[in-house]
Amino acid sequence: MSNKVDHTTVGTHFGKPIYKNIESDGNVFQYDRVAECDNDGCPLDQLNKDEVMLKTGLIYKRTG
Repeated sequence: MSNKVDHTTVGTHFGKPIYKNIESDGNVFQYDRVAECDNDGCPLDQLNKDEVMLKTGLIYKRTG
């Protein structure tokens, strides 16, 4: 998997930047929201089919 990042930020999460857009395998994803997580992790059932979640709990939605 090849990943690229648009270094434009829209905020921070736990002190790390939230990038506006990321690209993975030719698909562009735009930041949408922070996942609802608990001590057991972040449930995947909160994702729509056009979304991805990073291990940091940030959810991005595919554009286009």
